Amino acid sequence: MAKVAFIGLGVMGYPMAGHLAAGGHELTVYNRSAAKAAKWAKQHKGKSAKTPREAAKGAEFVFCCVGNDDDLRSVVLGKDGAFTGMAKGTVFVDNTTASADVARELAAAGKKLGIGFIDAPVSGGQAGAENGKLTVMCGGMAKDFKRAAPVIDCFAQSCVLLGKTGSGQLTKMVNQLCIAGLVQGLSEGVNFGLKAGLDMDKVLQVIGKGAAQSWQMDNRGSTMVQGEFEFGFAVDWMRKDLKICLEEANRNGARLPVAALVDQFYSLVQQRGGGRWDTSSLIQPLMKD
Repeated sequence: MAKVAFIGLGVMGYPMAGHLAAGGHELTVYNRSAAKAAKWAKQHKGKSAKTPREAAKGAEFVFCCVGNDDDLRSVVLGKDGAFTGMAKGTVFVDNTTASADVARELAAAGKKLGIGFIDAPVSGGQAGAENGKLTVMCGGMAKDFKRAAPVIDCFAQSCVLLGKTGSGQLTKMVNQLCIAGLVQGLSEGVNFGLKAGLDMDKVLQVIGKGAAQSWQMDNRGSTMVQGEFEFGFAVDWMRKDLKICLEEANRNGARLPVAALVDQFYSLVQQRGGGRWDTSSLIQPLMKD
């Protein structure tokens, strides 16, 4: 069992840290809202800290799950950042969905201090975090991954090292690109069926046993038919992720015409007040037109 710090107790981080504690690790947590950190500490019999530096002090592994690149820098660097509290030979595991550039930046800063760095974004949404069944996509040094993997396994159903630093974030971009196009296609299909007067619950049962089957269809198809969008990954977060994908594509020359279009459709959802709806709400503008 290890001494572990966890920074960022949002929708994903809160249950992920809980699984680490349930796995027998000694946890100290930090959250921008101190009250939430205190609540977590009471619930899971851990400790809370006033700064990332304080949380990281004495920890063998520091996990982090925050909003974006700037949030990540703010809790890692600077006089109260996690790196200032970490000792040589420790490992920082970043579960934030962020850019590959910031992963390389922080890995380089950590290397100067003798701190290992793994970029380890996750997929599986809130349900996956709560059930401890996340897919974790990792980039970094093999020696650091080998040490961290048994700890990560507390909240993962799959944890794979994809390559050098940044590979985890790049893989998460591929994940989000595949989801974006799939959800748009599912939205158009469901809306088409409704307009045609079909019983879409029956339709989804039938086509869900064929080549059209997908996780999105199985888990979101029926709620899309009902116009319910209070599940899982929010539109605001997806747009943040697609922005990262599009910026990376501008650098590496990849063409993302469908992703760029779907990003615009998600913008329409936001304009309709759906920023916190889940990503299956892509169907909502179609249903209302």
